[in-house]
Amino acid sequence: MSAFVHSVEWVFIAYFLAINVGYLGQNLLAIATIRRYLKFSAIDEHDPGYSTVHLPISLVVPAYNESKSIVTSVKALLQLEYPDFEVIVVNDGSTDDTLEKLIEAFQLYPYPEAYRVQVPCKTVRATYRSVRFRNLRVVNKENGGCKADACNAGINVCRYPLVAIVDADGVLQRNSLTRAVRPFLENPDTVAAGGAVRIANGCRLRDGFLEEVALPRNYLALVQVIEYLRAFLFGRMGWEPIGAVLIVSGAFGVFRRTTLIEVGGFDSQAVGEDMELIVRMHRKLKRERRRYHIGFIPDPVCWTDAPERLKDLGSQRARWHHGLAQALMLNRSLIGNPRGGTVSWLAIPFYVLFELLGPVIEALGLVLFVTGALLGLITWMDAGIFLLLSLSLGLLLSVSAIMLEEFSFPMYRKPRELALLYAAALLENFGYRQLTVWWRLKGFVRWLGGRRHRWETITRSASVGSG
Repeated sequence: MSAFVHSVEWVFIAYFLAINVGYLGQNLLAIATIRRYLKFSAIDEHDPGYSTVHLPISLVVPAYNESKSIVTSVKALLQLEYPDFEVIVVNDGSTDDTLEKLIEAFQLYPYPEAYRVQVPCKTVRATYRSVRFRNLRVVNKENGGCKADACNAGINVCRYPLVAIVDADGVLQRNSLTRAVRPFLENPDTVAAGGAVRIANGCRLRDGFLEEVALPRNYLALVQVIEYLRAFLFGRMGWEPIGAVLIVSGAFGVFRRTTLIEVGGFDSQAVGEDMELIVRMHRKLKRERRRYHIGFIPDPVCWTDAPERLKDLGSQRARWHHGLAQALMLNRSLIGNPRGGTVSWLAIPFYVLFELLGPVIEALGLVLFVTGALLGLITWMDAGIFLLLSLSLGLLLSVSAIMLEEFSFPMYRKPRELALLYAAALLENFGYRQLTVWWRLKGFVRWLGGRRHRWETITRSASVGSG
């Protein structure tokens, strides 16, 4: 029995070492890629060509019960610094007065227009134009029960070759579109590109734009700042140079419209429609042996509202993990596909072993070591070493993400803010990390049970909601 327990013990230790070595490898790739990005960005800023070349872009804003913030959000989008863009707000059958507020604020009038239904969505009831803004249209449709259906309606009525999906509560930098379009200008094979997303809680906003960056006072939101730095700066950035980006954030992503239509748009049955779309793109384009590129922009281009209550945060994390499992299984033919390259042989296995099964293994490991120590099957020293190793590697990843942020695109410059970030990187390992494991396990169980997700409304933070 003792020999068996020690064998299992070494399996868990090997697993945790493997996952953290994988994350550190992404970190090193991200550092090299960001250094190269910063170098060429400095050169491009002195190239007048980039100031005159642009691609027209359609901003699709899916909205469901966004009455409190929709007018401010749309006003901000209309003031973005870009020569040729349109804003399409899709009201997905809101039960509040979202549509009425849009009609009043922007002097909308019904304007029937013909369009082709190229990706499936619920029936469009009416389309509106603005008397004041020629590049603003509003689509009022039947409720589709999910963000994906609203996005598809927007894709159908878009006029421009590039489509950006923007959350209704997202706060964009004024030059976000200029940055987001760059991958499409630099590489004609680009079919999608995502931008770095940061936490807006605690920041000061004016008229829907970021006026001052600051850390949130709420502890849950503060810890999420660390998580977003890890996820975007070396999570997404680490996969980009090897052509294996699997997620373009639903908060802000840019796509080539023809490719969106070719792959069938967003899947209204998918819980994590953003990831499922990207993985499906990989699967279909690789099957057709087409050259393509999915890029990532490390500059902070979008700021989003983070949940500040345990209930909202838990629901979000369970939904994300449910969506992860569903996206991977719907496109499981990519696993080990001879044509799949790094996506099939590296990224997908990594996500299955370490992201999808991660909370299951971590929970089992914690129970095993604590129970084994209590029963005398594992020495307290071995259990302590395991927990210390897990804590140290997790802390190393968080600290390296903060340092990478300071090296690349520093937003938190005050010593007090940096001290808070490093403190949060340590404290998240005691309680918060275990909560995220529990929430992800709930999402995993929901996926196993085949439950379907619908639109959810979270409580907005004071700073974002009042912007």
